[in-house]
Amino acid sequence: MPSPIQATQAFASVDILDAGAHHMSSIQAIYSHYVLHDLCSFEEEVPSVDEMQARRAEVLARGLPYLVAVKDGEVAGYAYASPYRSRSAYRHTVEDSIYVAQGLQGHGIGKALLQEVIRRCTDGGFTQMVAVIGNSANAGSQRVHQGQGFETVGVLRNVGFKFGQWVDTVLMQRALR
Repeated sequence: MPSPIQATQAFASVDILDAGAHHMSSIQAIYSHYVLHDLCSFEEEVPSVDEMQARRAEVLARGLPYLVAVKDGEVAGYAYASPYRSRSAYRHTVEDSIYVAQGLQGHGIGKALLQEVIRRCTDGGFTQMVAVIGNSANAGSQRVHQGQGFETVGVLRNVGFKFGQWVDTVLMQRALR
């Protein structure tokens, strides 16, 4: 297992670690907030810890990173990469996902997680990373991605329906090599 990555941002010092099975209940709790209260996830029912474990196992089986940010001994966020699409022609492109614990956004945790996901995917030989950002009003996620070299390449209008409203998806992309 790689050693922890120490990332110090403007307000937070976090360790970026490979997510273990013991982190999954904390990860599920973080994600639950977004499913139940936010438009960044288009999921409408909170997945169980077992389902989150299965998703993590699938990411790891593909040799992709699944990471946690630990601050003061607690999981403060998580991120992972997954295949962008299932067809073989997309095999060199990955999609990132980042979630930061409620109340800890804007403290550099998402940035630290994204930097490490980018590094590991670049080292893994991938050539492109795509961010599919739920809700075009999600300025925080867009800023984090722009800060790491992502460019907005499109907006899919009204493709999701959650909380009684139509929601856009912003597509951002970054070359890894």
